[in-house]
Amino acid sequence: MMHTVAFIPARYDSSRLKGKPLADLCGRPMLWWVYSRVKQARGVGSVYVATDSEEIRETCDSLGMACVMPSRSHRTSTERLYEAACQIPADIYLCINGDEPLIEPELVEQVIPKSDDGFFAANLMTKIQNPVEAVDDTNIKVVVNREGLALFMSRSPIPHPKASMEFDYYKHLGVLAYSLQALRFFAETPKGPVEEIEDINELRFIEHGKPLRMIPVQAHTLSVDTPKDLEYVRGILQKKLESGEIRL
Repeated sequence: MMHTVAFIPARYDSSRLKGKPLADLCGRPMLWWVYSRVKQARGVGSVYVATDSEEIRETCDSLGMACVMPSRSHRTSTERLYEAACQIPADIYLCINGDEPLIEPELVEQVIPKSDDGFFAANLMTKIQNPVEAVDDTNIKVVVNREGLALFMSRSPIPHPKASMEFDYYKHLGVLAYSLQALRFFAETPKGPVEEIEDINELRFIEHGKPLRMIPVQAHTLSVDTPKDLEYVRGILQKKLESGEIRL
């Protein structure tokens, strides 16, 4: 069995909601909920928070969450992940966004490959159910070829519905998997012009002709970006705690 390590990037200075990883959700910081969910995923050997914040590191220590602190000089979470991966041996490295406190462990499991294929990069995607999400630039839309490899990603709705409105639009989820070879390629390859303008890390693979596998899943996750999102997730978690579905 391949050894898989999961990293949860956590920045304190979020552009949309400062201190987001430490936002309180029913007595625990949001980051704790993500960490505990990922720990439940089968096939994940170890879980680490990757942060550049001393405050987040101290919180991790107090709650028993393993933590690494890559350099602040990296421009993207994927580059920070590569630095951490160089220090922690594994066959596959997962990257799970730290703002998905409702992430299901079963979703994480689906991005883990069954065998070692050398260069490997993959991302989960899910069908867009609400048309509003298709035009929301915080949702990254993706189109794939017949083999399930990404053709393009954009913050705009793609493809454009000129000939028909009958099309299933997909958005990417913040659950990714890489081999060390793929992470090294990303870290050593400069941004292309499309990545620069769209600000989507995964375009680095697409622009340079590297395969990026997109795995379709059914998901009802929510990225927390606003105080309103926090309140919504807090309500869901409170109901789950009261029903005994989950425990602190």
